[in-house]
Amino acid sequence: MTEPNGSTLHKSDPDEPSSGVGTTLQTARTGPQEPLATRGRTTIADGVVEKIAGIAAREVPGINALGGGFTRTVGAVRDRVPGGHASAGRGVKVEVGEKQTAIDLQVVIAYGVSIREVAAEVRENVIAAVERMTGLEVVEVNIAVNDVHLPEEDTSETSGDRVL
Repeated sequence: MTEPNGSTLHKSDPDEPSSGVGTTLQTARTGPQEPLATRGRTTIADGVVEKIAGIAAREVPGINALGGGFTRTVGAVRDRVPGGHASAGRGVKVEVGEKQTAIDLQVVIAYGVSIREVAAEVRENVIAAVERMTGLEVVEVNIAVNDVHLPEEDTSETSGDRVL
């Protein structure tokens, strides 16, 4: 013969006051839960931060290009190769940790603009974009101005005619 062990399910009547039976399980389900961020791990590759920073830097008026002379030359050749495409991270170097990142930019500034003002705007735009999209704290954005782009450089490169 079997004896009841007291582990039967108790279905409460909605009109019946709660006796406390089953509240432990209910509290465990609906009680304080861990924040979603602690339920797994998210890693962000350096290349992701490089692209975000590169795009954000190019959005600033007064920035003509990113990268040093050699980087731009290699990039221009790569862009002309069939199937090649421009790299959004060109001229950007980053160090990414678990919670912070540091960014180094090499830029070419358009002639006639204030380098100090453009650099400040680039720094502000890059920090805002990276922090908003990744959640990482940007500890520094170092900007190296490698060249000044002159307006007449555009016409001499695009004309292609040596003799008129």
